[in-house]
Amino acid sequence: MHPRFLSNTYLVAAGAGGDGFLVDAGGPMRPLIDAAERHGVTPTHALLTHHHHDHVAELEALVARWPELEVLIHPLEREHVPGATRTLEPDSRLAVGDLDVHALATPGHTAGMLSFLITERAQDARAGEVFTGDTLFRRSVGGVRAPGHTTYDDLRRSVMEVLMALPRETAIRPGHTDATTVAKEWEQNPFVRIWRGVDPEGDQPCTALGESATLVLLADDYDGGKKAWVRWPDGSDDIVPGSMVSVGRAERD
Repeated sequence: MHPRFLSNTYLVAAGAGGDGFLVDAGGPMRPLIDAAERHGVTPTHALLTHHHHDHVAELEALVARWPELEVLIHPLEREHVPGATRTLEPDSRLAVGDLDVHALATPGHTAGMLSFLITERAQDARAGEVFTGDTLFRRSVGGVRAPGHTTYDDLRRSVMEVLMALPRETAIRPGHTDATTVAKEWEQNPFVRIWRGVDPEGDQPCTALGESATLVLLADDYDGGKKAWVRWPDGSDDIVPGSMVSVGRAERD
């Protein structure tokens, strides 16, 4: 995990002595390079969830260590990452060693956001691990105001119809901070609980991005700050940083 960005880069392999891959490249890279060498793992691919700087900043270091590394990203994101070698279409599959990689389209935070569902071919396992980029975090979700974003509706659909539809025991490896599971997020994520109809929406008037809105939810975010779900006067919804929302005279972090 990058100490400033809190962004995660992962080295993934079925076991020692075989092929593997990396998910994102935000750094720091040295511990992952050392781990690959220590376990005899040869990364063949770097799979990028999206193009934001905190997820690709150390890509050159990976390619310098493994010049044959294939760097894959969604077609809509490729122009933003010059180091990408080819694209990975949504719903496509990739075999790396004894692992199957299924690229899931999860737009919202960016148009070409991909999540990667990993399962072992040697085991008849329904559940594996899913790397969710900036779509879903432990007890939070991605915002839809970052560069290249799409819409609240896309983000909600990506979480509820794609990620929450995975088996409950599936491990979630987010793009920032702590791991979790589908089962935990189903029960504990405040956004998911409202989308399920378990908890009520809030209706407090607020100012968001300098405009009048309704605060539907103010929840803890992965970085110790807040993430806000707001509703605009025209009835459309948005997910924005909590620091851009104020209720009364008190600005929220």
